[in-house]
Amino acid sequence: MIIKPMVRSNICINSHPAGCAKAVRNQIAYVKKQFSGKKPDGSPRVALVIGCSTGYGLASRIAAAFGYGAATVGVSFEKPASASKPGTPGWYNNLCFDSEAQSAGLYSKTLNIDAFSTEAKTAVIQAVKETAKAAGLPARIDLVVYSLASPVRTDPVTGVMYKSVIKPTGKPYSGKTFDMATGKLSDISVEPASGEETASTIKVMGGEDWELWIDALDGAGLLSPVCRTVAYTYIGPELSWGIYKNGTIGRAKEDLERAAGAINKKFACDSATFADDSAKCSAKRGAKHAWVSVNKALVTRASAVIPIIPLYISCLFKVMKAKGLHEGCIEQITRLFRERLYTPEAASDPKKTLVDAEGRIRIDDFEMRDDVQQATAALLGTITEENIMTEADAAGFKHDFLEAHGFDVAGVDYEIDVAPDTI
Repeated sequence: MIIKPMVRSNICINSHPAGCAKAVRNQIAYVKKQFSGKKPDGSPRVALVIGCSTGYGLASRIAAAFGYGAATVGVSFEKPASASKPGTPGWYNNLCFDSEAQSAGLYSKTLNIDAFSTEAKTAVIQAVKETAKAAGLPARIDLVVYSLASPVRTDPVTGVMYKSVIKPTGKPYSGKTFDMATGKLSDISVEPASGEETASTIKVMGGEDWELWIDALDGAGLLSPVCRTVAYTYIGPELSWGIYKNGTIGRAKEDLERAAGAINKKFACDSATFADDSAKCSAKRGAKHAWVSVNKALVTRASAVIPIIPLYISCLFKVMKAKGLHEGCIEQITRLFRERLYTPEAASDPKKTLVDAEGRIRIDDFEMRDDVQQATAALLGTITEENIMTEADAAGFKHDFLEAHGFDVAGVDYEIDVAPDTI
């Protein structure tokens, strides 16, 4: 069939197999070029990516595998394609990653399963053991990336399903939104979330499940002595705080930071063996570490429908591209790995990883530079429906959105019949 993008109100409901595969191969090619040369001692050999199929999770898996040669296990929950209907973008991305990894002699295993479930953790533990054995490596994970993005979560203990919402807290939020299909600007108001909605969003998008994963892996003896684990968040400029940082998503991200602290407290002395031996406990302190990495604003399936964010990103991209500072997912994660997690100093000692005063890794540093924010704010103040396509980078926003679904990828012929159930 010939597959064209189906976009309604900044939501794309289909994807293109060849386009998704080409986009993944482009990211792999970028990583191979950036990671040429000797890798620092302490680089990951076995990596687990929870939420591996798109965005930062996919980029993290590509960097670990094709940058450091790590054996990888990925888990995500994607809708497969059929002979008559395309699958989700992540389903094609996973197929392509595994195919390219095999061709490169890398070991990988991808599980299509609800990552929030207890069954997923059991299956992943077995998959890590099998993948490490096949690679001739100890069954010890050096890197755990937690990058889940889901609208719902079923608590594995109670069986209760929670739904997340993107809403302000305390008071309504009003802002402009940008329709990428028509170029039209419109004002949108969102009523504040109820206490129950906020609590549910924290249950879905907060750090509880990250902690459960680390506990399960630690309990199975799969964390290496110098295991790193990282989860991703966003802060952004004050103009977006009403709907983001101070909204339900922000509350969930605060809980993600809480979880990082709880994991680090456990890692500080993570064995009852050392409970009464402060010297031995001190020797283990800092051997493992958890961070939250604050990343830059990017076009995702979620960000495309959050009030003000599409317009802000369009202006931000215009400014950052003009200054030579723009980065997509793969560029961000490459810099995170090379300049934060695995510098020669930090690779041997996680405590030497560069962090801010709150202990967070900041890869949003280019976005939040004063000159970038000032120029973006000034540009935002000039944008109208008449000039948005020329003065802002609305075209770049639209391209990134379509590319995330396998469309508008250079080198792909979208007039050719493709089988939706294969790449």
